[in-house]
Amino acid sequence: MRFLSIQSHVAYGHVGNSAAVFPLQRLGHEVWPVLTVNFSNHTGYGAWGGPLIPADDVRAVISGIEDRGVLGSGDGVLSGYLGGEEIVDVVVEAVGRVKAANPDATYTCDPVMGNATSGCFVAPAIPPLIRERVLPHADIITPNQFELGYMTHTEPDSLESTLESVDRARELGPRTVLVTSVLRPEREPQPDGGETIEMLAVDDDGAWIVATPRLPIKANGSGDVTSALFTAHYRETGSAATALERTAASVLELLQVTIDSGERELRLVQAQEAFVAPGREFTATQVR
Repeated sequence: MRFLSIQSHVAYGHVGNSAAVFPLQRLGHEVWPVLTVNFSNHTGYGAWGGPLIPADDVRAVISGIEDRGVLGSGDGVLSGYLGGEEIVDVVVEAVGRVKAANPDATYTCDPVMGNATSGCFVAPAIPPLIRERVLPHADIITPNQFELGYMTHTEPDSLESTLESVDRARELGPRTVLVTSVLRPEREPQPDGGETIEMLAVDDDGAWIVATPRLPIKANGSGDVTSALFTAHYRETGSAATALERTAASVLELLQVTIDSGERELRLVQAQEAFVAPGREFTATQVR
C-alpha cells in the first residue's frame, strides 16, 4: 500500500513522520512523507531549533507529488498534530485530491489535542477546527480517551460511556474510531495483579476492546506509531479486530524495548521486528 503522511518531522527522536514512516516501511508499505515542521527534537524538551514549514510550501510538495501522476495509487492519507487553520486547509485539500484520484482511499486523522494528565495542550482554536473542518472528511480517527471526550463534549470513563462518546464522534463523519488509551475502573487487572490499559476499535461491523499491561512510560510519538500501524493493518485486512490485536502487540513490545534501553526516545529501529512479528499476541473481545 501507499500512504501520503502529512505530519511533523524531528531530527532527534521519533514523533510525527519520524515515528510513523519507518514502521509502515518495515511492514512493506510505501510512504510519501510531507513535513509540516522540521525541528531538531519534539517540543516536550521545552526548547528546539528549526522551522515551521509555511502552508504554501507544504501545499507545493503535495502538488509536486500530484504532478507525478501517482495520487491515484495512494491508498490513504495520514495526519497528526495540526498547528493552525492554514495547515488544516492543506490537509483537507490533499484528502480531496487523493480521494478524487482514488475513491477507495481513506483518510486517518489523529486528532492531537491533549491527554488526561496534561489536559488540552493545543491552542484553543485547534479543537473546533478539527471537529468542524477535519472530522467530516476523515474515515478513521485515533483519539485517546481524553481527546475523544474533548471533541464530543462528553466525559467517557466506563466502557458504556466510551462507546457512547465514540458514537457521537462517528456522527461527525468518521466511520472507524480507534480509542488509543481506555482507562475505566471496571477493567480487569493482569493475572499478577498489575494494571492494564485498553484500546477500543469501533466500525460499522461492531466494537472490540483489547487489554495489555500498562507500562511505566509516557513516550512521545507512541500515538503516531499506533495510528499508522492501525491504519495499515485495517486497510490490509478489513478487520478492526485484527488491526487492533496486531497494533496492540507491536506497540506494547516497542514500549518495553524502550523501557529496557533506559532511553527517553522510542527505540524504533531496535524494536523493528515488533512491527512484523511481535513476540506476544493479544485477543480482542467483541463488546458490541
